[in-house]
Amino acid sequence: MDPEKAKILFEQGAIFLLIDFPEGSEFGIDYHSWHAGPKFNGIKMIPPGIHYLYYSSTSKENVSGPRSGFFYHFEAQQIVVTKWDKTLEEIHFESISHDELQRYHCNKENMDSFLGPYPYEKYKQWVSLSSHITKDLVDILKPDVGIIYSLDQFESEASTTQSRQEEAIKNTEQSMEVDACKKHKLPKLKSLQGTNIKYSTIPKKKYPDGATPGLISKYSMDSSYVLELVLTERFKGSIEHLLGEIQFAFVCFLIGQNYDSFEQWKKLVHLLCTSSDAILKYPKAYMDFITILHFQIREIPSDFFVNIVTSRNFLTDTLHELFQNFLTDNVDPELKKKGLNFQKHLTKKFNWDFSIEPDEYAPVVVDLQM
Repeated sequence: MDPEKAKILFEQGAIFLLIDFPEGSEFGIDYHSWHAGPKFNGIKMIPPGIHYLYYSSTSKENVSGPRSGFFYHFEAQQIVVTKWDKTLEEIHFESISHDELQRYHCNKENMDSFLGPYPYEKYKQWVSLSSHITKDLVDILKPDVGIIYSLDQFESEASTTQSRQEEAIKNTEQSMEVDACKKHKLPKLKSLQGTNIKYSTIPKKKYPDGATPGLISKYSMDSSYVLELVLTERFKGSIEHLLGEIQFAFVCFLIGQNYDSFEQWKKLVHLLCTSSDAILKYPKAYMDFITILHFQIREIPSDFFVNIVTSRNFLTDTLHELFQNFLTDNVDPELKKKGLNFQKHLTKKFNWDFSIEPDEYAPVVVDLQM
């Protein structure tokens, strides 16, 4: 990078200061990670906006452990001071006074050699994956603890003498064919409270109360009713927030290595692709949706979505429905053109066949006999 440009970015960019981070451990921001050296104290030149920071311990064999991470919205020239908690193996945000913060700002030049530069060669990729993720959305979706873990966090259930006695009696009664001794060695575990990402819930009921058979049939194929419920109950009608959640879930899966986020991403993509009425109502949002999918699909192997048991491709089946909806009457001409160009691009690049009607999307037959 040109020295003059680097100087401007250092002066205008944010700094994430991380004190006492263990040498050899992995630390990353957005689309790039490093193994920390002996002088590593954080990242400099961070562009303003939303970023995803993550970390994991590394064994002596140089094998990285499970990732933990969080989204953070940086302001221009901001200095964020954190410290590594050796006991909890977590990053702790330091509470510092205004005077202390000013000293950090005055000492920026001396900190420079201990800070890694933000990976600007990956910045465009990051923007393409996070363009709809806002600070407000992060506040809605992030776990109560603030950290997104790649693996579910569990804790042992509390017990009393009486509860253990009752459990022992119950287990004795059920141990005719089970080795009770082995079973009793395993503690009861439950999910650690506050660690779940607060994703939107997709209602299972796809049609309104009192719906006629005709409406039941319609909304069994068209998810627009469910989509409107999610938008109204979760995001005050803002479909932009839902696009942001799709990006949030994808980043948490792709970079945060959180598999539950992949499942949520699939649900939301399917919801939008199968909402034919919504395509007429939100043409601009669907233009953005196509752009989001274009950049997301580019980041993952073409065979990733194939189920090894059924050899069915989730994304091919789901996008087939989307492209069919673009062919219906009254679809915005610009949206239809962009959608069909996207279809051609995927067919050419991945050889995906969108001409076959997936069985799971076959028309639903409604029994009219009440």
